[in-house]
Amino acid sequence: MIRRIPSLTFALALLPVLGACSQGTNQPEGPPPVSEEALKAVTRDPGADRERLARAIDALFAQEMGETRAVIVMKNGRIVAERYAEGYHENTRFVSWSMAKSVTGVMIGMLVSDGRLRLDETAPVPAWQRPGDPRGEITLRQLLQMRSGLRHAEAISPIYQSDEVRMLFLDGRDNMARYAEEQPLESEPGRTFEYSTATSVILADLAARVLSPAPDPDSRRRAVADYLRTRLLEPAGMKSMLPEFDRAGTLVGGSLIHGTARDWARFGEFLRTKGSVKGAQIIPRQWIEFMVTPSPREKQYGAQIWLNRTPTTGNPALFPDRGPKDLFACVGHLGQYVLVSPSLGLTVVRLGKTQDDQLPPVVDGLADIVAVYR
Repeated sequence: MIRRIPSLTFALALLPVLGACSQGTNQPEGPPPVSEEALKAVTRDPGADRERLARAIDALFAQEMGETRAVIVMKNGRIVAERYAEGYHENTRFVSWSMAKSVTGVMIGMLVSDGRLRLDETAPVPAWQRPGDPRGEITLRQLLQMRSGLRHAEAISPIYQSDEVRMLFLDGRDNMARYAEEQPLESEPGRTFEYSTATSVILADLAARVLSPAPDPDSRRRAVADYLRTRLLEPAGMKSMLPEFDRAGTLVGGSLIHGTARDWARFGEFLRTKGSVKGAQIIPRQWIEFMVTPSPREKQYGAQIWLNRTPTTGNPALFPDRGPKDLFACVGHLGQYVLVSPSLGLTVVRLGKTQDDQLPPVVDGLADIVAVYR
């Protein structure tokens, strides 16, 4: 039997077909199509590539992100994307954790503007005013910038020895300000940055002392709650916000303010517009500018707020290599974020529950959202 050899012409004719098959096999696959759910969360005109934004938000809801419960993106004062995990919605109140510090910082700014507190005078804590007490040198500015010098250990192991845990849940829980203010100095005031939830409670205590006509817990609680409501929360449209107080009537100003995702976004917008709401200046612009100015001892921290800067020490809290220099953020335990970039006209909120050692992918995901607008 004689086998026929294909003619050269026939073989050459097959080459384009075989080449196309080969290219199709080795060609990298493109990204999967954006889900309908992801697209539905983004408005028709978000001020950037809609599909890219939907994909970036969708990635934050992936399993490796822990548990993302809410994401809101605002562009130039308008909500352009909003998405919730199952079981959460626009009326759900979310716990702030340390995002509350930034609210406390604004409240202190209002009291300074009112002339009730002074930024560069020693903090009026009675326990520090005894003759010879070196804590009497601590200024309000130093407290705001987390450089009081008071002894503090945040987020250490074992967790029950961590000062913020002891203050919030153990031996300090009934009178958190007393626990915080009883700590001795471990360094000269002003010299060292030390992130401290207890410091924000001291600031909240100072607010209660100047606002309350009486020292009893109910008077303190009422005075601070009314001041926050009438001076900040209602004017800024943040009507869902619910602050918590300890048994001594002190606002838990470093950890516990509850609010909807939309109201956290409104707070971000309040900061983005430097305290202006519908043309009314609720707080002097200079105070917000002070809050977002780097502390002398830590470039990535201002006054009760984090900055997108390369840190003086340690790891970056945000993404200075990827995001705009003017970006700043309220940051809370377990992955609570309100990101603000005035230059981009952008506010991004992410709320959820992700263990702190698993947060790097979340931060990268937030950077991806910001990058859509760059």
